[in-house]
Amino acid sequence: MHSALERLLDTIGDVHTVEEAKKVLFETIDPSERIETALDFAQKAHEGQVRKSGEPYIVHPILVAAITAVISDDETMVLAALLHDVVEDTPSTIEEIEERFGKDTSHLVEGLTKIVQIRDSELVPSSSDEKLVTSALTFRKMLICSIEDVRVLVIKLCDRLHNMMTLDALPPEKQHRIAEETLVVYAPIAHRLGIAAVKKRLEDLSFYYLFPKEYAKIDQYIKAHRQDFQIKLNDFISKVKTLMVHNGFKNDSFEIFGRVKHYYSIYLKMQRKGISIDEILDLLAIRILVPEPVGCYRALGVLHLNFKPLIARFKDYVALPKENGYQTLHTTVFDDTSIIEAQIRTFEMHKTAELGIAAHWKYKLGDSLINIDWLKNLSYQNASIEEFYELVKNDLYTEDINVFTPAGDQISLPRGATVLDFAYAVHTQVGERASTALVNKQPASLLSELKNGDLVRIITADTPIYHCTWIDAVKTSRAKSHMRYRCNQRRKEIDRISAINILSASTGVSYEKIEEWAKEEKIDDQIYRVTRDLGFYKEILRKFIESYRHEKSLLTTIFHRPAKRLKRYDFENFVIYSTESVGSVEFDYCCHPKRGDPILAFKMGAKAVVHHKFCEKAYTLLQRHEPMLFVDWNESKAQRYRLLVSLKDEKGALAKLLSHLARIDANIVSLRLGDGMAQSNYCEVIFESNDRDLNHLKAVIERHFKVIELVNLTDAYKH
Repeated sequence: MHSALERLLDTIGDVHTVEEAKKVLFETIDPSERIETALDFAQKAHEGQVRKSGEPYIVHPILVAAITAVISDDETMVLAALLHDVVEDTPSTIEEIEERFGKDTSHLVEGLTKIVQIRDSELVPSSSDEKLVTSALTFRKMLICSIEDVRVLVIKLCDRLHNMMTLDALPPEKQHRIAEETLVVYAPIAHRLGIAAVKKRLEDLSFYYLFPKEYAKIDQYIKAHRQDFQIKLNDFISKVKTLMVHNGFKNDSFEIFGRVKHYYSIYLKMQRKGISIDEILDLLAIRILVPEPVGCYRALGVLHLNFKPLIARFKDYVALPKENGYQTLHTTVFDDTSIIEAQIRTFEMHKTAELGIAAHWKYKLGDSLINIDWLKNLSYQNASIEEFYELVKNDLYTEDINVFTPAGDQISLPRGATVLDFAYAVHTQVGERASTALVNKQPASLLSELKNGDLVRIITADTPIYHCTWIDAVKTSRAKSHMRYRCNQRRKEIDRISAINILSASTGVSYEKIEEWAKEEKIDDQIYRVTRDLGFYKEILRKFIESYRHEKSLLTTIFHRPAKRLKRYDFENFVIYSTESVGSVEFDYCCHPKRGDPILAFKMGAKAVVHHKFCEKAYTLLQRHEPMLFVDWNESKAQRYRLLVSLKDEKGALAKLLSHLARIDANIVSLRLGDGMAQSNYCEVIFESNDRDLNHLKAVIERHFKVIELVNLTDAYKH
């Protein structure tokens, strides 16, 4: 069974004239006076304009309107699709559109125009070497922040879909840039809106331009085996139909159709599992459509009682729908030598699965259009590439799980999310005060990984708790961003108190006197840097001494000791600066900082006692203004880095990467490949190296591999 959208897309690939485009449009929606007027208006506005392919420009908005009409029968959206380039590319104004077609239509056209303006100003040109991910993040952030009506996104997806279908008219570098942008930005948004039919087509078209060799291999394999696949599907469908009729289903009450999985999903599975296409067992899938939800479970029973199921692959999205409204039973069964995936849903669920939010527009006079909560969560203050990848991996691409509060409220989280992620998803204050938890009524750590269907109860403390060492352990961007913000604020507070404690210990002057001086010198807001920057510490110490040289009693206080200057003390892992001798370094029992963690040191007699900077005991000592020392990890030790690299789809690609890292004396700490990554051909390596020059290290690796990012993990909280 081909959906109406698939049939339309198969048709419009051969449409090149205005008359052909109009014919297609009016096959998808009945002509009305408003549509005829908008069509005439757009045709006159774009008169004389041609696309890169040489065809009249008006063909594009007409076909975008046709795609929009198939996805949603909302006439206003079709009008906006017809007019979506008029304000941007012609002398016509938004006021003129409002006067002719009403405020609702002009509102949508204005939203679409705003996206174009943002894209032009924020995205780097295709000739630039700047990484796409940077511009894509800015684009998406601005796009989401500027759109109040989700219909604008739907029309924009239709616009991008037709642009992707005509991408062959552009030069190769632009094809690659637009395809990558589509895969990174548009396909995930189509997924979140639940418009699977658009998402799959966008992915396959992007795949064709980004990985032409890999696409060709899959295409050749599928075409070579098409007849065999069709025979297997027809045979299996025939068996299932017969069994369903024998088990009480009326012959004309249900539909079953089969398909080969779309190319990009096949490619992802090959990458994720490190296998070739002929090793993929479940290339084939069927869909069973029934009238009522209870029929889904009856059909599932027929399958499981007659074909051996792979229970680990069973998922119930009927009882526990995905966040985007998707409802289907998923199961995989053996049929002789074949393994076939079966998706069972009602006819209404099928419409929702294919068209998502666009399948269920609900209008009431005066009511605003429905909004999608996840859209708000895509807007982040931090615009670093690292944040972007966290967002894509965890909030857009990753499969969801559903967990429950004690009251039965459903919370959707990315697979791999922790109890602490759940706490932040419930409410920011719940996350901040989370102390422990019960999962399925059993005590559980806040870092316990949750599973689909878990019942979670968070036990909170009376005051906020700083889980600063756990930032890398949580999965959701919501938890990460809140934790980073709070921990950066906390660290600044700790560094400020530490700085004054260090200066007090260095000079023998009271904490209050140092604090008063810092305010007088107007450096109170910068004093925290003393703990982070040795040069700044020395400069502030010099300024303080010079400013008080006229006070004889103070000079006596400062210089009555033999050690008048800062002296460096080197130990195996640490370097310490002090005006008094330091004979040894030791850890306290309360915390266990590992190399690269932020640390501080208290002076206890002739020894330095090192704590993790976020240690609660250390915070108590800080507030008591115990004498402190400037401390840092010894530079002679290796730095720890996180590398995200894109591997070629070829045999031995991972081995080549590991060999290269070994040649540059990198000590590999951990390795993650494929599963759960932003893209399945990405590989994440955490390694140690004596090379402290990040740019040099990156250049050495980039000679042979495509580096997505390289981050120094010496300080996990600076991000």
